[in-house]
Amino acid sequence: MDEHVFLCEDSIEGILNGVYEAYRFKKERKIESHDLLHLATKQPDTYRLFTEYTSLETNDDNAAKVIGTVKSRLGEETYYQLCLAMASCFADKADAVYHTIVLGLRTNDRNILDRLGEDCVQRTFKYARASNNEVGHMLQFTRFLELEGGILYAKIDAKHHILPFIMPHFSDRLPMENFIIYDENTDTYGLHPKFQPWYPAEGMEFDSDKMKITAAEKEYQELFRRFCKTIAIESRTNEKLQTGMLPLRFRPNMVEFQ
Repeated sequence: MDEHVFLCEDSIEGILNGVYEAYRFKKERKIESHDLLHLATKQPDTYRLFTEYTSLETNDDNAAKVIGTVKSRLGEETYYQLCLAMASCFADKADAVYHTIVLGLRTNDRNILDRLGEDCVQRTFKYARASNNEVGHMLQFTRFLELEGGILYAKIDAKHHILPFIMPHFSDRLPMENFIIYDENTDTYGLHPKFQPWYPAEGMEFDSDKMKITAAEKEYQELFRRFCKTIAIESRTNEKLQTGMLPLRFRPNMVEFQ
């Protein structure tokens, strides 16, 4: 029997909608195994023979049904790890998550991500860990600027789509502040009005080159740079260790390295 690939939107909701459609398709066509069905988030460079491709539009209701099923049968922690995997930048993440969910629901195993002997689970675990590591880095290395008007602004350049995973942390830490976090990689914003929930935004016309920081911000930036330089012991400098602890790709958006 021919294989079938569903092309879904590169988002958590898009991938979970793909999972829903794959289950529905299998039931309607009376396909024996999920092994013949696959998910992808973009058109392939080369189409495979004897494979049918179907593009999907995201249906939030269908995605919500899958979310409810995964949470109730596999648990909140497994769902969170699956979301981390779906937020990663790896090309085959959708298919790995889909088959992990299939295996988890078939075995009714709430610890499905411990089955690293399974290829799909191993890939899902790897992708979730990569996203989670970057979340940890961003929580440490994100730097805010104080703009005129009392708004805090931070810019990040993440490999993975992790903005939704770091915004709750800063919303909890800075509930009394109006702040914006901009992800250059995905061209998305996380907006937080003070004392209100944060929300995502896309396609905003925001010229960061025209931002005006406050005089106090300039003074504190200079003090912080001077502090970082002063506490360093030149004879004990270990650039290799520093790069391992603080990768170079994070530094362009950090005040102390500008």
